[in-house]
Amino acid sequence: MPWKECSVMEERMRFVLRRLDREPMSELCREFGISRKTGYKIFERYQQHGLEALSEVEPDEHKVATSARTPQRARRAL
Repeated sequence: MPWKECSVMEERMRFVLRRLDREPMSELCREFGISRKTGYKIFERYQQHGLEALSEVEPDEHKVATSARTPQRARRAL
């Protein structure tokens, strides 16, 4: 039987649906191989912003957010 391929968003949707069914957070996180902190973050994003919040952050968006926090001297050194 071949491995089933799935995206990060599909995994997050499965996680959220099971949490909505009131499965314990610690058990879900253990099964999905994530920390409880990450589990709560995923579920809170879903509650605040819906399914769109479960998609992956684009690398360019992360880069812009990081560079905005990097001091000018550190950027020059890079």
